[in-house]
Amino acid sequence: MTLLLRGARLIDGTGSPARAADVVVTDDRITDVTDPGAVAPGPDTEVVDLDGLALAPGFIDIHTHYDAQILWDGDLTPSCWHGVTTVVMGNCGFGVAPTKPEHRDIIVRTLENVEGMSAEALEAGIDWCFETFPEYVDALDRRQKRLNVGAFVGHTPLRLYVLGGEERAATEDEVATMRRLLRQAVDAGAVGFSTSRQPAHQGAYGRPVPSRFAEVDEIDAMAAVLGEAGKGVMQISIGPGMFVDQFSDLAVRYGVPVTWTALMARADRPGGAMRTVKRGSALPGEVYPQIACRPIVMQIVLTDPAPLGEIDEWKEVLAQPRADRIALYRDPSWRDRARKPTLEAWHHRWAKIDVQETDVHSDVVGIPLSRLADERGTTPFDLLLDLALADDMVTRFRVVLDNDGDDEIGELLADKRTLLGLSDAGAHATQLCDACYSTHLLGHWVRERRALSLEDAVWRLTEHPARAFRIADRGAIRPGYYADLVAFDPDTIGATATERVTDQPGGADRLVAHSTGVEHMWVNGVATRTAGADVAGASAGRFLRS
Repeated sequence: MTLLLRGARLIDGTGSPARAADVVVTDDRITDVTDPGAVAPGPDTEVVDLDGLALAPGFIDIHTHYDAQILWDGDLTPSCWHGVTTVVMGNCGFGVAPTKPEHRDIIVRTLENVEGMSAEALEAGIDWCFETFPEYVDALDRRQKRLNVGAFVGHTPLRLYVLGGEERAATEDEVATMRRLLRQAVDAGAVGFSTSRQPAHQGAYGRPVPSRFAEVDEIDAMAAVLGEAGKGVMQISIGPGMFVDQFSDLAVRYGVPVTWTALMARADRPGGAMRTVKRGSALPGEVYPQIACRPIVMQIVLTDPAPLGEIDEWKEVLAQPRADRIALYRDPSWRDRARKPTLEAWHHRWAKIDVQETDVHSDVVGIPLSRLADERGTTPFDLLLDLALADDMVTRFRVVLDNDGDDEIGELLADKRTLLGLSDAGAHATQLCDACYSTHLLGHWVRERRALSLEDAVWRLTEHPARAFRIADRGAIRPGYYADLVAFDPDTIGATATERVTDQPGGADRLVAHSTGVEHMWVNGVATRTAGADVAGASAGRFLRS
């Protein structure tokens, strides 16, 4: 089958200036990029007139957590609404494979606490038709998918599989077993290895996630596997003993690209992120700090206080079943212990926290907690608890967690030493929706703020992540490349406000955002969106092996 896309304003993903062009697709590949009108359609050619729409490579989202959702939602919503044609999941050391049957509950509780996923949705939606990572790959291969999918091997499930949840350093034999399993996974197609040393990552029952018990030498041993295989990416969430110097060392010694999370621009620390970019870029090795183009803003209910998990007293909360957490909030002794550390740890956030959704507190919606606490003669900590308790724990607080240094975000986006990611699509579904980062970038930062050109923004979403993650024959519009394409209107592209829907397994809710201006999409040459509407049943996505 031949497809002729006529009248496009071609933005080919390389950063080259936009130009008028026609694009020819045969089966799943781009076969020609020509001047307008240079190719005459044949009798079996499908012609789509793009009328001057921008035509770009499909966007590549390198930082998602769709590992579980893909098992019940092959469309990978809402990413598929925002021009994304390829996602990479398994970030931050998390995932669902490998997992032994006896560890399934721990994996569910880990994803519930650290990634804000609904345990009810996970329990109802995961088809445990696999145990090993190669079996998981086979399961994904068989499933119908709207998008292309790549997956990291997560350190947490790998460590749980080998150590059985024991909170200690691994023995030499256990490290050897993990190395063997990682090599099997990479040979089966894993895009690489991800891990976390992030102190805020509290997993099942309020305990540190398994990867946090690994010594640095263990992470080094996993990087060596990728070096020996000659393929694969390291993705690391920063923490003790693991920052820019160590990333450079791993990249140089093993010849692997390393990408790390998260480089945030904070309003209370202006210039800090750019100083880190400068420091890291002075070191050798292929290392990519990941940035976000949106402030990290969450809607938090105190039955699920995962963002507070970095504070010791809140680890006690996360260790309790959700139904039992209210008892701690009412306990004066726990409050007395938790008050000071919570006030101090979140001192820069109280003015950026307010009530957003509530059944009984409509009179205080939108008022910063710090101001409201002063007016009521209490602390923001106590007020946070009291408001939730008075509303049967359904109050949702809007919390600006990070990345609120707006001007510095613009600087980071303009600096090509950074890698755009951090959508977290598939995670924190009840708390935020940043799967729309691509359309937000093109609408807010390109059209409205003019912080970067349209060509550079498309490069950030396409060729740049494809090169960093070694995704072959994608990320650009050139003959021989796969026909992952998106046609959009630069004057209207953007993301709608988030809305809460109840469409997850087990009746769980989540936040979603739709797109504006995304008119057409193709994945491997198959139309998945036409005239601004999804094509029902489209499933041309593939599992992308390393």
